[in-house]
Amino acid sequence: MSCFKEYVKYTALNVLGMIGLSCYILADTYFVSKGLGSGGLAALNLAIPVYSLIHGTGLMLGMGGATRYSMLKGQGRDEEKNRMFTQTMCLVCIFGILFFITGFTGAEGITRLLGADNSVYSMCYTYLKVLFLFAPAFLLNDVLLCFVRNDGEPRQSMMAMLGGSFSNIILDYIFIFGFNMGIFGAVLATGLAPVISLLILSPFFVKRKNRFHFVKDKIQFQMIKHVFITGAPSFVSEVSSGVVMMIFNMIILGILGNIGVAAYGIIANLSLVVLAIYTGIAQGIQPVISKYYGMGKRDNVQAIFRYAVSTVVILSGIIYLCMFFMADGIAAIFNSEGNGELQRIAVEGIRLYFTACVFAGFNIVISIYFASTDCAKPANMVSLLRGFFLIVPMAFVLSVIWKMTGLWLAFPVTEFVVAMTGIFVCIKGRKLSGF
Repeated sequence: MSCFKEYVKYTALNVLGMIGLSCYILADTYFVSKGLGSGGLAALNLAIPVYSLIHGTGLMLGMGGATRYSMLKGQGRDEEKNRMFTQTMCLVCIFGILFFITGFTGAEGITRLLGADNSVYSMCYTYLKVLFLFAPAFLLNDVLLCFVRNDGEPRQSMMAMLGGSFSNIILDYIFIFGFNMGIFGAVLATGLAPVISLLILSPFFVKRKNRFHFVKDKIQFQMIKHVFITGAPSFVSEVSSGVVMMIFNMIILGILGNIGVAAYGIIANLSLVVLAIYTGIAQGIQPVISKYYGMGKRDNVQAIFRYAVSTVVILSGIIYLCMFFMADGIAAIFNSEGNGELQRIAVEGIRLYFTACVFAGFNIVISIYFASTDCAKPANMVSLLRGFFLIVPMAFVLSVIWKMTGLWLAFPVTEFVVAMTGIFVCIKGRKLSGF
């Protein structure tokens, strides 16, 4: 019973935080669609893969470092857990500088690479450049949220995520409509969100409630390797959504043009929120599973995993019913110009695309479960299959056969195949988790 209470505490708070974190992407979509029309919506959709890359890097460092931190804490190895935190923060500095420099030197080329034509180039370029300049704040925020959560303070982590997200929504409205700042206002609001989140986290450190600290240490390549290996599933899951969006955008541009990309922008942003719920469950169980795994408590680990899968199944049923019956109303919210073709494409896409819900949720949870039990190979296998190796060829093949209908079905078909693979590995390879 105490195990269940711990599960509820961590997952409920983390799901709320992740929903809030993803809501500012929806807020961008809504306010951009209202203020800038379908052109702004297309530009935003083309730029989102870069956000996924930055956020995915932050999650890789945060989840990788914090998972190892939690295992070491469960084993009572205090000096090593502080060294793990120090090494992770060094990586934050390195990646933060690289992204920041990219904002000055590579934003133009990346904008072209993402497929922006002359009608949306200026807006997409502005969004990307500012996003890269705020990358250090995104990375630092992602990492500290993970460490605070693994330090036994999921409530503090949730409050910071929600605070940053809701401030972004407010700033979106002020900058786009109050100050008439256009796409720059949208991305400025997004960039300030992690800054505000860090300010909300700051009392936790000022009052010295944290049990992780910097220590004097040289570069430890073995620890860095652990961060990358353990955090890779989180990186792949996040970045793969950006890669999928790029592939889908290119295919849709060839079939329907910018109006199709705008319709997909609605679906992709809804998908970010839905997947954020599953990611919240997965990230919520990670500290608990890692702790019990470090303590060698097999029954507790398995119980937490069962709770998570049951939650995914129940929530998926509710989510899909809402998507199916409310598809028309949901699409209309983002269709500020009342474009009939945009509405039709989006409604059809919503009803087909989100049949993947239960399979996607299971795949995200099982991937983090394997990573949390120090079993990187199956975790990476699940992430890579759903992120790259299956979804990309599936998108091309099905779109050739059934055009847009085939493209919408590529996501659910991929998630189903990966889920079946994950179930097979889970049943056959129980020893993978070390038990």
